Amino acid sequence: MTRGATPTEADLIRAIAARTRITGRTPRMSLGIGDDCAILRPPRGHELLVTTDFSLETVHFRRDRHTPESAGHRCLARGLSDLAAMGATPLAIFLSLALPPELLRARNGQPAWRDRFLDGLLALARKHRVPLAGGDTAASPATPVPGTTTGLALADIVALGTAPQGRALRRSGARPGDALYVTGALGGAAAELAQLAAHPRRFARLRAPADNSAHPHLFPQPRLTVGQWLAQPGRASACIDVSDGLSTDLHHLCEASHCAAVVEVVRLPIHPLGAATKDGLNLALHGGEDYELLFTAPTSVRIPRRIRGIPVTRIGTIRRPRRNQPIVSLLTLNQQEQPLTARGWEHFRTTPF
Repeated sequence: MTRGATPTEADLIRAIAARTRITGRTPRMSLGIGDDCAILRPPRGHELLVTTDFSLETVHFRRDRHTPESAGHRCLARGLSDLAAMGATPLAIFLSLALPPELLRARNGQPAWRDRFLDGLLALARKHRVPLAGGDTAASPATPVPGTTTGLALADIVALGTAPQGRALRRSGARPGDALYVTGALGGAAAELAQLAAHPRRFARLRAPADNSAHPHLFPQPRLTVGQWLAQPGRASACIDVSDGLSTDLHHLCEASHCAAVVEVVRLPIHPLGAATKDGLNLALHGGEDYELLFTAPTSVRIPRRIRGIPVTRIGTIRRPRRNQPIVSLLTLNQQEQPLTARGWEHFRTTPF
């Protein structure tokens, strides 16, 4: 390729293939990038779990606000969090990228956007020892969109995991009387997103923070080891990740389990970033993108206050649905119950950025 020329698709694929060597081969992957298909070997007696997530520019990230490293990290974190919610062990990931030509070239002595995006994605892949086994590439249209000087960037992640047969966690296992728990803290991602919108330049140099917990929106941490612990026999009865907001995801869990729930406001673990605002409770209830695990367990099961180093908090109880009563209720500080409506993220209704 000549200096200054736009890389071809073959150049892009070779560059990605070279970068994937740093994720390492695993005993479960016989063949990765380089052929028409990857060859994987799930463990004997395990089931294969598959999830896919789009990361769309202007919907899930903005190039004028998010660093490429953050966009890449968040792209993979979304898929890994889905695996965490079902107690899976990651097996392999597949990445499809559609990029405008501008993002393939280095500029002003800085690495190309695509390379920095891969920096963020592959750093998280290394942390969880999951190989990038393949994917696809395409050129996106060059028509400018808001916040860019070129066309949209699109990334699609497909994440595969395994779980012992019959042991994957589901949303549908909650039963009346179960306790309701959440990992970590809530509302931090929404609070940091608000900071990002108000002061985008403050985060322009943020690439790989030493303390990821301080950046729950830009660098969320999927709770894979917690999910694997919860999936052990006799522990969690149901689980979902908090991607769309506690209020919305709890509705999903209750609907799948044909149950109702009450959340106690006094118990909610609000992230320090949310607590520092006037709207911390609403951010914790509806903000979304915390990627924590919301799960249930019988009260006879001892759930520790920390699992794999991550705080765990009981926030409520699962109960029988009652006619003319809300599916999800909030017990306020004055011990009054009120409906907790689903006000989290909803595609086609929620306005991005």
